[in-house]
Amino acid sequence: MKALLILFLLSVFRLSAQTVPPFTRDGFRVPQPGQVLDFPRNHGSHPDFRLEWWYITGHLTDDRGEAHGFQLTFFRSALRPFPEQQDGGEAFGRDQLHMAHSAWLEVDADRFHSEERLARGGWDAGASEMSLNLFQGNWRLAARDGEANPKIDAFFSVDAGPRALLTFDPQKPFVRFGEDGVERKGSDPTSASLYITWSRLKVTGLIEIDGEPRQVLGTAWMDHEISSSQLEEGQVGWDWASIHLEDGREIMMYILRREDGSKDPYSVLYWIDREGGLTLVRPADFRWRATRTWTSPDSGGTYPLDWILAVRDPETGQPVQFRVRPLRDAQEHPGALSGIPYWEGACVVERDGRVVGRAYVELTGYAEALEAVRGK
Repeated sequence: MKALLILFLLSVFRLSAQTVPPFTRDGFRVPQPGQVLDFPRNHGSHPDFRLEWWYITGHLTDDRGEAHGFQLTFFRSALRPFPEQQDGGEAFGRDQLHMAHSAWLEVDADRFHSEERLARGGWDAGASEMSLNLFQGNWRLAARDGEANPKIDAFFSVDAGPRALLTFDPQKPFVRFGEDGVERKGSDPTSASLYITWSRLKVTGLIEIDGEPRQVLGTAWMDHEISSSQLEEGQVGWDWASIHLEDGREIMMYILRREDGSKDPYSVLYWIDREGGLTLVRPADFRWRATRTWTSPDSGGTYPLDWILAVRDPETGQPVQFRVRPLRDAQEHPGALSGIPYWEGACVVERDGRVVGRAYVELTGYAEALEAVRGK
């Protein structure tokens, strides 16, 4: 009986130690382990969480044979924990800030374009809570058909440069990263996100450059993250990468950097197999190393570039080494509206001197601190 009592008390202690508070100290909802999500509704907005973003990057080839890289991101930030309801709808323009970023790299012409937009929720910007349906001015990102794994349409422009009308067709089911559906970003249980990803989307559509229309075809990656606190004290930023390998697999990796430059133990890497299955790699079992740096003439931030990724291949069990090489050094978002410059760049992936894939890499916290994504 005494042994049974001890085992019972130990199990209760473990459960209480793992308990995740339902809310942050200032009242925003916290992702819960095992939380049941209802799709397609949960591809939409979650206004009782502090932060949310829908993020697409991709590589395209046009009908002239020219290569392009692009980024389109919609951000939502709650100004108060629970939106007030007025006339059965969201408090008009008072509770949510919406920001959007777009970028375009004309690889062959060596031209990079970027644009930022910011508006309160209302006529100029919004995000549906019932489905994936976002807008920022005339930019749009919306899912079709009301299905869990739908086609998605986007229209956006990039400053005075390219305009794009693209359709994204999932080639695999979406995945949810993390343990029990929650991706932890630190020892504080509130530093976590619901992290939903379409890792391989076929892209078709039309772009216009210098007034001339072009048909495009390519591959994209889409993240949807929902959180109330991404970073905790001592973490200053992250290096993130999404890799499309030509063999039909993908890799997602992020390094959470600490103030002393070390890799946070909550850094992570995932392999995604051809059917969408996940293999988790802990931070001690992969290496991410830059071979040079680039300093932005605009922000003054110095970014590490041209990386070597060393990791074990789960298919063969053998170590592999990839070189992730940017297609252009100057791919920085200036952060004119957000106040947070960051580098977001199209890259090629090589192994043993041969191209084996394409990637996008994001580098944050090298020019400005990231207080906006740290919970309070």
